[in-house]
Amino acid sequence: MSLKSLALIENWPVPTAAAAVVRADGTLLGAHGPVGHRFPLASVTKPLAAYAALVAYEEGAIELDEPAGPAGSTVRHLLAHTSGLAFDEHRVTAPPGERRLYSNAGFEQLGDHIAKATDIPFGEYLRQAVLEPLGMVSTSLAGSPAKDGVSTVEDVVRFAAEVQAPRLLDPRTVADAMTVQYPGTKGVLPGYGHQNPNDWGLGFEIRDSKSPHWTGSSSSPRTFGHFGQSGTFLWIDPAANAACVALTDRAFGPWAVEVWPAFTDAVLADLRG
Repeated sequence: MSLKSLALIENWPVPTAAAAVVRADGTLLGAHGPVGHRFPLASVTKPLAAYAALVAYEEGAIELDEPAGPAGSTVRHLLAHTSGLAFDEHRVTAPPGERRLYSNAGFEQLGDHIAKATDIPFGEYLRQAVLEPLGMVSTSLAGSPAKDGVSTVEDVVRFAAEVQAPRLLDPRTVADAMTVQYPGTKGVLPGYGHQNPNDWGLGFEIRDSKSPHWTGSSSSPRTFGHFGQSGTFLWIDPAANAACVALTDRAFGPWAVEVWPAFTDAVLADLRG
């Protein structure tokens, strides 16, 4: 299968862009652009960090419902952006479980919690738990588990294949990660305003019926993934049996709001063939 739709990234108003589509079995259906170029992931770092947290859970280092973060909050709250922590500040703005407050601070506290539980710095734990086993040799995290990852399209498609057909985790754990946590919780989806509900899994945003949204109008409600402020995204659409990665070096803004949904719809149309 040749995905001509991937060439649409050439029309994006960005200096550099690369994209690829991968099946659950790791089959690369198409790629375009410098797929070996290292890009800042921004918040596409979060699904990687979440996956490492789930490895820590399966290894018995942590429990999903043990206390972590602010008073009354748990690991699950931190992963699902319901700890009550502010966006980029380590201060509490709501009781745990009440609102979907997208929080970089929450993921930083999650990383600290795992580092203490495992006695391994979180960046190193991520490398040992996720990056190395998946052969993600061009990916690194030096800094915040919320936003400081650097990677390539080649590496992120390895992760996207893993999430679709887990080898590092029990499939039931990954199914939990793509299931809505604290259903009915409303909040702001960064860049897209208030959403009611603002559905989220464990480290993965879930599309459901959100509008507006960064995925396509033809994306299934089961689509999940993440986008980053560095102009990056990863979506996995179980209905399409495929995942798409696009990395750029231009900050998210109106340009992305305009071109990403049409791009995704074109990719999905190609997949339906």
